[in-house]
Amino acid sequence: MANSIMNTSSNTIVNDQIGQLRPWLIFHIASLATFLVSIDTTVLYVAFHSIAKSFPDASATSISWVMNAYTLVYATCLIPAGGLADRFGRKRVFMYGVAAFILASVLCGLSPNVHTLILARMLQAMGASLLGPAALSLILEAFSKEKRAIVVGAWGAIGALAAALGPAFGAWIVDSFGWEWAFYINLPIGLYCLIRGRRHLIESSNPVAKVRFDLVGVVFIIGAIALIVSSLIEYKLYINQLIFPAALLTAGVFLLAVFVYWCKRASNPLVDLNLFKSNTYRAVNIAAFFFSIAFATMFFSFFFLMTKIWGYSLPQAGLAMMTGPATVVPTALLGGRAASKYGHKVVLTLGCIIFSMSSLWYLYAITATPDYLWACLPGQIISGIGVGLVMPSLSGAAVHDLPQKDYAIGSAINQAVRQVGTVFGVAITVAILVKTSVVLNDFHHLYVIQFLLVIISAALVTQVNTKK
Repeated sequence: MANSIMNTSSNTIVNDQIGQLRPWLIFHIASLATFLVSIDTTVLYVAFHSIAKSFPDASATSISWVMNAYTLVYATCLIPAGGLADRFGRKRVFMYGVAAFILASVLCGLSPNVHTLILARMLQAMGASLLGPAALSLILEAFSKEKRAIVVGAWGAIGALAAALGPAFGAWIVDSFGWEWAFYINLPIGLYCLIRGRRHLIESSNPVAKVRFDLVGVVFIIGAIALIVSSLIEYKLYINQLIFPAALLTAGVFLLAVFVYWCKRASNPLVDLNLFKSNTYRAVNIAAFFFSIAFATMFFSFFFLMTKIWGYSLPQAGLAMMTGPATVVPTALLGGRAASKYGHKVVLTLGCIIFSMSSLWYLYAITATPDYLWACLPGQIISGIGVGLVMPSLSGAAVHDLPQKDYAIGSAINQAVRQVGTVFGVAITVAILVKTSVVLNDFHHLYVIQFLLVIISAALVTQVNTKK
C-alpha cells in the first residue's frame, strides 16, 4: 500500500513537471520551424549575386523575383492559412506546412533555371504560410494571457536570432558549397520539427471558424502588388519612356482599389476589414508596413555596401552583418517584458525613434573608405535595438485584444502586411542599387528613405492603445 501511494505520488509529480514544461516544449518546436523560415529569408539576401551568376541569362528583375515571388505568395497565403489552422487544427496545418516547406526547399536546390526556381520558391512560400500562423497560434494557446507579451517577445527573439545567424552562416554556405545548399540545409531541421511535433504538439481548433479561401481576392491582391512592385523595379529601364512604369503603377493601384471593394462586398473575403475598425489594429498594421519596407532596405542594402563599396568578400560581409541582428535578441526579450508592464505604445514609439537614428548615423558616418568599427558597428547596434523593440511588439499589439477565435487570422493579416512591406523594400533596393556601377550617393538616398518611413511608423504607433 505504501509503495502504491509513493508511486502514485511520484507519477503525479512527474505529470505536473511535464505539464509545466509542455508550453515551453510547444514553444521550442513551433519557434524552431519559424526559425527555419526566417533564416531562409536572410540567406537569400546573401545569395542574390551567387544566384545571378548561376543564371547569367536572367535579368536582375527575374532574380529579384526569386525573393519577391516567395514573399508575395507567402503574404497572400498567410491569411487563408490562418483560417485553415483555426478550422482544421493548428497542429495538423503546422505539420503539413513544415512538410511542404522542406520538400520545396529540395526542389529549389535542384532548379535548372531561374523560372523553375521561382516556381519552387512559390511552393516553399505556401508551406511557410501554413506553418507561420499555426505556429504562433500554438504558442498563444499554450500560455496564459498574462504571459503572452513575454512569450511573443521570446518568439520575436528567435526570428532575430535567425536574422543574426543567417547572413554569416548563409554566406559561408553559399561561398563554400553554392547557393543550392542554402535550401538543402532546411531538410534536417524540418524533419526534426516533424518528428518532435507529431509527439508533443497538442491539437486545437475552432470547428466553426471561417476559412477565407478567397481565390478572387488572392488574384486581385497578388496582381496589384506585382504591378506596383514591377513599376518600381522597371522604371530605370524606361527612364526615357516613363509611360510604361506609370501604366503599371496605375493598373496596380486600380487593382488594389478593386481588392478593397471586393473585400467589402464578398461574403467571405480574404481580408476581414472589420478587424481594421479597431484604431490599434489599423495603426499597428500600417506602421508594420512602413517599418518593414525600411527594415528590408536596410538589411538588403548592407550586402551591397560591404561588397560593392567596401570590397568585402561574401563571408566577411556575412560576419559583419551579425552584430545588428544579434543585438535584437536580448532587446526583444527585454522589450516583451517592458510591453507587458508599460504597454506596447511606449515600446513601439521608442523603438521606431531609435531605429530612425541608425539611418541618420549611416547617412553621415558611412564613407567610401572601409571603417567597420567606427562607421558601421554603432549603426548596427542602434538599429538592432530599434528592431528588437519594434518587431515583437508589432506582433504582440496586433493580437493583444483580439478574441481567441481571431488569433490566427489576426496574426496572419499582420504578418502578411509585414511581408508585403518586405516586397516593396526589396523592390526599392533593387531599383536603386542593382546597376553596373553603384556609388555611395545611392546608399544615401536609401538612408533618407529609411528615416522617413520609420518616422511615419513612429507617428502611427502613438495611436496604439493596448491594455496592460
